[in-house]
Amino acid sequence: MKELQHLNRYFLKYKGRLIFGLVITIIARIFSLLTPKFVGDSVNVVEKYINGEITDLAIVEYELLINILIILGTTLLAAFFTFLMRQAIIVVSRHIEFDLKNEIFQQYERLSLSFYKQNRTGDLMNRISEDVNKVRMYAGPAIMYSTTTITLFIVVVSYMFYTAPILTLYAIAPLPILSVAVYKLSVIIHKRSTIVQQYLSKLTSYTQESFSGIAVIKAYGIESRTNSDFTDLARTSKEKNIDLAKVQALFFPLMMLLIGVSNLLVIYIGGNQFIDGKIDFGTIVEFLIYVNMLTWPVAIVGWVTSMVQQAEASQKRINEFLKEEPSIQNLVTEATPIQGKIDFKNLTFTYPDTNITALKNVSFSVNPGETLAIVGNTGSGKSTILELISRLYDVDESQLQIDNTNIRQLNLNDVRSSIGYVPQDAFLFSDSIKNNIKFGKENASDEEVIAAAKMASVHKNIKGFSKGYGTVLGERGITLSGGQKQRVSIARAIIKDPQILLFDDCLSAVDTETEEEILQNLQKISKNKTTIIVSHRISSAKNADKIIVLEEGEIIQQGTHTDLLSKEGYYKELYAKQLLEKEM
Repeated sequence: MKELQHLNRYFLKYKGRLIFGLVITIIARIFSLLTPKFVGDSVNVVEKYINGEITDLAIVEYELLINILIILGTTLLAAFFTFLMRQAIIVVSRHIEFDLKNEIFQQYERLSLSFYKQNRTGDLMNRISEDVNKVRMYAGPAIMYSTTTITLFIVVVSYMFYTAPILTLYAIAPLPILSVAVYKLSVIIHKRSTIVQQYLSKLTSYTQESFSGIAVIKAYGIESRTNSDFTDLARTSKEKNIDLAKVQALFFPLMMLLIGVSNLLVIYIGGNQFIDGKIDFGTIVEFLIYVNMLTWPVAIVGWVTSMVQQAEASQKRINEFLKEEPSIQNLVTEATPIQGKIDFKNLTFTYPDTNITALKNVSFSVNPGETLAIVGNTGSGKSTILELISRLYDVDESQLQIDNTNIRQLNLNDVRSSIGYVPQDAFLFSDSIKNNIKFGKENASDEEVIAAAKMASVHKNIKGFSKGYGTVLGERGITLSGGQKQRVSIARAIIKDPQILLFDDCLSAVDTETEEEILQNLQKISKNKTTIIVSHRISSAKNADKIIVLEEGEIIQQGTHTDLLSKEGYYKELYAKQLLEKEM
């Protein structure tokens, strides 16, 4: 139960509803326990009439009628309070489920980029869905049935001891055996539940990746191989579930066996006591009803134990991520407005997850209103510079400064809210085009959305769709072409109107004519902004105020377009090569 202690604060949050539910549970059970007593009284009245102790049939009929009405009334009241009980406790479990999912999602948003490189999407999804559902069963049904069981045992066993102590001892004799068996089975269930959840995460991850990469699977014709791998994984998952089900299947037969033994003991011992005149016949009937009333609660012990064990295993998996601390911490709580001056000072950076040194002794400066272009081969460290400016990774003290201040001494939220970032692999959400653009500015008007789309040279394309800006995109924006996705991403960054604009090779999928149009528009809107353009095209870099050329993480050339063309080296060779390709 240690891992489930995390839920205690939610129980405190809804303590009023829970206490109400628990009180109602006790009341409902007390009313339901009156039935056996009046059944026993009815049997005794009939027995006395048969034995001649009562000769007036009218008295018997009156007694039976009263007992029947009481039984009917208490049953209806028990049903009504049971309904209220479920409304209280089960609804609370849904509230806790809602709160826990929100807590997990907010934690996912807090965690750093490195966390997502180390964990698979399917596993993250499984913990916020399947694992939370297992925990909800503990927060609702398990508590409700546990209260029901405890109440029944206390009231029923107390009354049975009061009525016939020796018969009660025989009736409850099998219960210690039940306790030991439940404990042993619970340990096994806990272990197997953890394994089942782990395999469910693997299955979810594999399925999610297959659906995301379905175009590649079809293009390479590897459907059969992919299906074979999925079948192997699903078969293993099935076997683990069967292993768990085998143990769980022992619960109910064991319960029924022990309850059957209790019934036999009540009949045999009670029968002997009745013959000896120690108890009346109605008491035996009462005890049989009480023992069978305990059948469901005793059986529930197994089910509840199983739910708690599975919830414990799931909450442990959830806590693993909830306890994870983001590697990027916001060290400053007060606001730190950003102007946009960026300085790299002899910066060297090694990725912590791969141990690859991406940048080596890099130094440059960009002022507000200036545009810096970064050119270089794949893997030269261009995108790393943009990731560091966005503080997706941390660097050593004073190697990276914004507005002459160490980036770690600036409010993280202010830094990121001041940046408009267009990644190389444009990501669009499964929403309308308008809402995708408005991710940059939530309260933007339709006029602002259209203006941003025009600046990104995508307005005409959008108007060509049957639903225009209301067109809902497929997952990851699959409805659009590569160039259209890039331009919608650019519009998203433009509408944000940030102090810093970062473009990571985001014009690679557009033609040169459209590229030129977008670059001219960007020049208009970036007059007072710090703009950094990463590109492998000279055409995207030539109008920048400064250009740096990277090779294997080091700056090998820097200057203006004219300066670099006047020198022999990578930039001039790349320009000549691309000019020749354009002419061809």
